[in-house]
Amino acid sequence: MSKKSTKYIFVTGGVTSSLGKGIISASLGMLLKARGYSVTIQKLDPYINIDPGTLNPYEHGECYVTEDGAETDLDLGHYERFLDSPTSQNNNVTTGRIYQTVIEKERKGDFLGKTVQVIPHITNEIKRRIKILSKQNYDIIITEIGGTVGDIESLPYIESVRQLRWELGEGNSMVIHLTLLPYLAAAGELKTKPSQHSVRQLMESGLQADVLVCRTEHKIPKEQRAKLAQFCNVNLENVIESIDVDTIYRVPLELQKQHFDRVVLQELNLPVDKDPELKEWKNFLKKYTHPKRSIEIALVGKYVSLQDSYKSIAEAFIHAGADLETEVNIRWVYSGDLTADNVAETLAGVNGVLIAPGFGDRGIEGKILAAQYARESSIPLLGICLGMQVMTVEFARNVLGYAKANSTEFDRATPEPVISLMEEQKNVVDKGGTMRLGAWKCVLKPNSRLQNIYGSRSISERHRHRYEFNSDFLPEFEKNGMIASGTNPETGLVEAIELKDHPFYVGVQYHPEYKSTVATPHPLFEAFIEASAAYQKQTAIKN
Repeated sequence: MSKKSTKYIFVTGGVTSSLGKGIISASLGMLLKARGYSVTIQKLDPYINIDPGTLNPYEHGECYVTEDGAETDLDLGHYERFLDSPTSQNNNVTTGRIYQTVIEKERKGDFLGKTVQVIPHITNEIKRRIKILSKQNYDIIITEIGGTVGDIESLPYIESVRQLRWELGEGNSMVIHLTLLPYLAAAGELKTKPSQHSVRQLMESGLQADVLVCRTEHKIPKEQRAKLAQFCNVNLENVIESIDVDTIYRVPLELQKQHFDRVVLQELNLPVDKDPELKEWKNFLKKYTHPKRSIEIALVGKYVSLQDSYKSIAEAFIHAGADLETEVNIRWVYSGDLTADNVAETLAGVNGVLIAPGFGDRGIEGKILAAQYARESSIPLLGICLGMQVMTVEFARNVLGYAKANSTEFDRATPEPVISLMEEQKNVVDKGGTMRLGAWKCVLKPNSRLQNIYGSRSISERHRHRYEFNSDFLPEFEKNGMIASGTNPETGLVEAIELKDHPFYVGVQYHPEYKSTVATPHPLFEAFIEASAAYQKQTAIKN
């Protein structure tokens, strides 16, 4: 395929939020990549926060971290999981970041005394951010615009896209508009009027949708499809159905059946060869939907009422589980409800325990109880980030005899600070973007469980934390069987711990879930699933 200028696809949404623009974008990206095109996806978020790093997970879901240390929207996790390629800080831009950049330029005098306005200064910065990824020579850049058309905060983005489409010229960009087709049971039919109004709102802002993707619970009849095409000014074959499916990983196949990727390539004047077979994707889906065994893992966390708070962990279980032909059922356990009296009952019957990451002292004692129960009952346990720190505190209290052991995050005056604030964090005042973030190297101890899992002595994993294992206590830990199986080669920071005489008791300071994709399930999750399945089998024999 001959290399030409970068093509741009803009994905907008109407009627309501949470229709799945991220999944549609990721699915399209995967289909185009399977055809041999180099593709990346970026997310433009209308909120004024600089990044999602300071947002409450209850409100916004998981904060996803990229290799280069950007705290981003959870949709970037979908992009990476579907495309099996990393994103960066340039793949997620917020209104806060846009305004911050423009204001900084104004303070430096870069605008030479001109009045700074939304148009052209804010829109110019948005356009610059959209095009910045083209320097990496992608064939196609998909840009998802958060929120819905008509939102006040989205208007500068829509206007920027209008300007950019005019600047790029015909055939170099297109707009995909995602809308909802509600089904009224009383009328017994899908209603197209909300989509019509949404498209009209888009047109009033200066944009015409080239493709209409309709989120629906029911098949779209031919008459309704024709009506949408006529009233929304799109070709009939450009009305795409996005029907509810049992798993998001089926969406690309459903879209391919409707030649979605072909339609897009034709709109962009790009070559269209025969449809890719997607053998590996279909094989993954087959193993995921037809597992040979089933296990149950308790996920102990403080944000379990909004499961998107742990989205990457849940997806990592899907990837690893499918590869091992194992269905992983998650038992969501709110750590704030755990007590010494109910922990055994609450965790009864699970085959493994995962102690989730997080911040703040709410629910911490419940997590410590879960770690103690898993350790004493020989149940496989995986602790991630704060989960590893909780395992450390529990071991110090109940094995080493440090009754008041704690993290200085929760008790600054603790006499046994087995988890303490990192040295470089002690003078940090601002909360946003100041943690230890992104990919860091880790050297694994020879013949340790982790070294055997990874099959390598040197690994790189993504981080998001301020507190660390206090190495002053390490000799006492290792003397009692808790070893530091992973350390940073430059700082000596303890990255991972594991218990010697236990079926699987591993804590990692990093976030392995961020690097799990459909094509490359994470080995740590696979090892944890295998250990949990072995525990299940062993328990069944005993009973």
